[in-house]
Amino acid sequence: MTGTRTCAFVEWLDGLEPYGAQWNALRRQIEALRPHILVTNEMPFGPWLAAVDRFDTEAARRSVSLHERAIDALAAIGVPIVISSRPVWTGDRLANEAFALADGRITPLHRKQYFPEETGWYEATWFRGDSDGFAVHDVAGLKVGVLLCTELMFNERARRYGRAGAELIVVPRATGLANANWLTAGAMAAIVSGSYVVSSNRVGGGADGPTFGGRGFAFAPDGNLLAETSAAEPVKIVVLDVAAARRQKAEYPCYVADAD
Repeated sequence: MTGTRTCAFVEWLDGLEPYGAQWNALRRQIEALRPHILVTNEMPFGPWLAAVDRFDTEAARRSVSLHERAIDALAAIGVPIVISSRPVWTGDRLANEAFALADGRITPLHRKQYFPEETGWYEATWFRGDSDGFAVHDVAGLKVGVLLCTELMFNERARRYGRAGAELIVVPRATGLANANWLTAGAMAAIVSGSYVVSSNRVGGGADGPTFGGRGFAFAPDGNLLAETSAAEPVKIVVLDVAAARRQKAEYPCYVADAD
């Protein structure tokens, strides 16, 4: 693909439901921007399962069902491409599956492989990885890789995406109030890959679970910060210049050869 695409990213409230007045307001915000691509936060609907330190089969079933029903709501936004993630069953646990939604059809892109296990983020308890991950996909002519939240912290994955030709790395997140390291990781992912890096996050929460920090972000292929979301602007949009991503791959440090 050549030319440009516009990409929207968000900070969506913890516990969001894909219907009702709140959802309709969010949908109108996005539709007003008319992006080509919408990137959502990680498993954006309902409660954050990994707040609890034991696996709950019924809670898992409810979350899977809610995210299945949400597909129609995401498709109804009217954005040509939505990139999000959802819980799906893998044996007796869940997988966190990133997907692209276009023309009402779902294309799986990646399953999360790296899981934290600490207060508020007991993901290793709830989720399992497999071999289905870290491939570059053609999404409507754009070469896309996905890093789900914690995976952003591992720069070798971003570098490999860049060397495989990724023009956009999408990072759905569910991260807390401390944002500095995530911004650093996002910048470094762009620098080592020569790709745009676009990330959305949850915001709010508390009481029986973690408080999420919002601040979705977008970085240019050279690592410069393009935009961030905020409480005042929970949806932002950036222009992706495919030629810029391709040019950056010939610049330092992207051109440096792999070690023998």
